[in-house]
Formats: sequence, C-alpha cells, structure tokens
Amino acid sequence: MKNKKLSLGIALLPILILVVLLSYNVLVYGDNALGGSNQFILLLGAAIAGIVGFYYKVSYKFMIDKVAENLQSVTGALLILLFVGALAGTWLISGIIPAMIYYGLQILHPSIFLPACIIICAIISLATGSSWTTSATVGIALIGIGKVLGIPVGMVAGAVISGAYFGDKLSPLSDTTNLAPAMAGGELFSHIRYMTYTTVPSIVITIIVFTILSLTQNTTGAADTESLMLAIEEKFTITPFLFIVPAVVILLIVKKSPPLIALLIGSLLGGVFALLFQSKILLEITEASVLSFEVGYRAIMDSMTVSTEITTTNALLNDLFTSGGMEGMLGTIWLIICAMVFGGIMDAIGALERISSALLNWAQTTFQLFASTVASCLAINLTASDQYLSIVIPGKMFSKAYKDRKLAPENLSRTLEDSGTVTSVLIPWNTCGAYQSGVLGVGVGEYFIYAIFNWLSPFMTLLFAALNIKIKALKEQ
Repeated sequence: MKNKKLSLGIALLPILILVVLLSYNVLVYGDNALGGSNQFILLLGAAIAGIVGFYYKVSYKFMIDKVAENLQSVTGALLILLFVGALAGTWLISGIIPAMIYYGLQILHPSIFLPACIIICAIISLATGSSWTTSATVGIALIGIGKVLGIPVGMVAGAVISGAYFGDKLSPLSDTTNLAPAMAGGELFSHIRYMTYTTVPSIVITIIVFTILSLTQNTTGAADTESLMLAIEEKFTITPFLFIVPAVVILLIVKKSPPLIALLIGSLLGGVFALLFQSKILLEITEASVLSFEVGYRAIMDSMTVSTEITTTNALLNDLFTSGGMEGMLGTIWLIICAMVFGGIMDAIGALERISSALLNWAQTTFQLFASTVASCLAINLTASDQYLSIVIPGKMFSKAYKDRKLAPENLSRTLEDSGTVTSVLIPWNTCGAYQSGVLGVGVGEYFIYAIFNWLSPFMTLLFAALNIKIKALKEQ
C-alpha cells in the first residue's frame, strides 16, 4: 500500500466503536446476542473500518479481496464445526455420551464429593462440549446433593464450574475450542494438544485443593445419584463397548490424522453403534414401530444434521440429552464469518499491521506480548460481556503480532482460551457469569474464590510465558 500510514488512534477507532456497540448489544439482548445481533454488529464494525479505508484511499476491491482471503483461511475450521455437530448427534443417539455420564456418576461418594464433582462435570463437559449444559443439568443436581450433605453451595458451585470449563476447553465439540484456533490461524487438534500443557496443571492443582477442602467438611447425608442412573438405564443400553468409538477417535488424533477425517469416522461409527445398541432410541426419534433400513438411515441422518431431543423420566437429563447437529453449529459459523469480514477489512486498511507494530514496540519480550493478550481478553470480558467476543476481537488484533514475533498460532489460541473463555464466568454482568449464577442459584461472589481452575488459568499461561515453557516457534514455510 502506498497510502498514508494510519495513526494508532485511527487504527484502534473501529475496534473501540465495535466494543461499545457490542457492549450495548449484549446489554439489550443478554444470552440471545449470539442469535444474530452480535454478528450484524461485527459487520457494522467492518463498515466503519471500510469508511476509514475509503478516507485513506484504499480501494473497495482490495478490501473485498482481503475478506475473501480471510474467509479462505477458516474454511477448514468451518467444516470442522459442521462435523463436530454431526458427531455430537450420533454420539448422543448411540449412547456414548449417556454412557460417559452414567459411569461418571458412579464415582460420586460423600467423602470425596468435591473432587468427584470436578471429575464428573469435566467428563460430561468433555463429552458434550458445553459448560452451560453441564451446569444446567448435572450441576444443578450436584448443588442439590451438596446441600443435603451440608457442604457450602459456593464451594460446590466452584467445583462444578471448574470441572465444566476444563471439559469445555479441551472438548473438540466445544464452540470456543473451535473458535480460538480459527481466530488465531491454527488447527483444532494441535490447539487442544498444546492447551493441555497449561490446562492439566491447572486442573490438577484445583483437584488437590478441593480434595483438601473435602476432607475438612463434615457430611451429614448421602449422595443419591440412583435416580439419574436409573433414568439413563431405562432409556439407553449402557455398555463399556460404547467407548470403542471415542477410543478410535482419540487414537486418530494421537496419530495426527487430519481433523476432518477423525471427526467423519467418529460420526459414522457413532451411527453404526446406534444401530447395534440403541434400536429403541432410533424408533423413538423417528416415531416408527419397526426398525428398517430407511428408519435407521433417517434417524442417523437427522441426528447428524438437525436438532435431536431424547426424553427421559428425569427432567434434569432432558436438557443434557439434546443435540443441535450440524444445524446447531450455524450460529458459531455465522459469528466466525462476520469476524473474518471485520478482520479482513481491518487488515486491508492497514489497521491490524499498525496495531501489531505498536504492540511489538511495547511488548519487547514474549512475556509482555502474552500479558497484553491476557489483559485484552479480560478487558473485552469486562466491557463487551461475552466470552466469544473475548476470543474474536483479541484473536484478530494479535494474530499478526504473534506471527511477526515468529510464534506459532497455538500460543495465541491457547492464551485466548486460558484468559478469555474461562474468566467470563467470574464476571457477574458477563453473559456466562449471569447464566451460571442463574442456573445454579449461587451468586458469582459466592463461587468466585472456589472457581479455582477459572482464575488460575490466566496465571498459568503467564507463568509458562515468563519461564519460556512450551512456547512454540512458528515453522518456516
């Protein structure tokens, strides 16, 4: 570009306006902001950036070409999201997700109630990819059990949230886990593997602390999980053989198979195991009386593509046994596309390059770059009040800075999750904080100190940066 160079203030102007608009939008729409209004606000932000570009003589064609380039870079991520939706659907109707919950509930015992809460919620969130669903279902049940045992609700809520967000962070079914590498320019399974370096130590410390806390509690009742397990047994055929499917997918991931292949095989195997073990479920969701090839085909195809709901005798499980299929991923895909439009225009007008150079001038060390990323994610969570935006905006703002510093995109995507995804639940006016406190019936102030995993994660990522542990360099093309 031979155009006049943008000042830092002008480069930041579209981002500042975007944050203000998003903050107001989330205030108006609350949890429903992802239904489309946030996406349109991102397009408005792109329009504002475009106006700045026109003023600085950047051509319309150049801006559109940059948007196309940006969209092309996330093609793989968008396809992965669709396959994630398909896999979640077949893993539900095959009984894989219910089996994970069933066996997870068996480890619940009053003497280890708090660490068991973490492990159960981690398993369920890992299986479903949703911390929200985990809290609103099993989380509510655990809060009730904790009350019976005489354990403070804030303590139980902290254990539930810590486990739920651990599973959410590492689950390939999670929208934020897919969103972070898409914004940073990385790859899903590489992002998950790299995230374990900071996430596993954080959850281990959390479990140790809760084990100590559990030993200090005098329990007065018994943990009744029989009703939940009975409801699962009545609806599904539960057998350890169901774990063959996730074992195959994990093996493919370990062998570094392309994510699309691993997810496709996992989805298809889920459908096969549904035919083998859950014929009653297939008949129920298709409202048929006899299982034929057509009925099985329709049940599996519907579970992959559209919303599937399986009703049990326990109301708490009904929300958990719901999958949106590929259709359920369209909201996140829409968000990524609109974020890419905004990022493409910002790149075309030279704003991202200007911000990146300013960050590199200020952040003389790798640690300072990581620290500024963490601070930006926290700031977006505090102002725009949404965990998705705390990934999208810093992700696009910092991606070039990390690249210029010769740092692999996994560094940025991990930091986005460690500081954006998990801290959102610690802010009362954030959509996540408001949701979790609402469904669990426990105020953010009550569970804040006990949500150890959530506030420990950003410190862990900064510690790794300060000590230069597992800081991956960018490979030369």
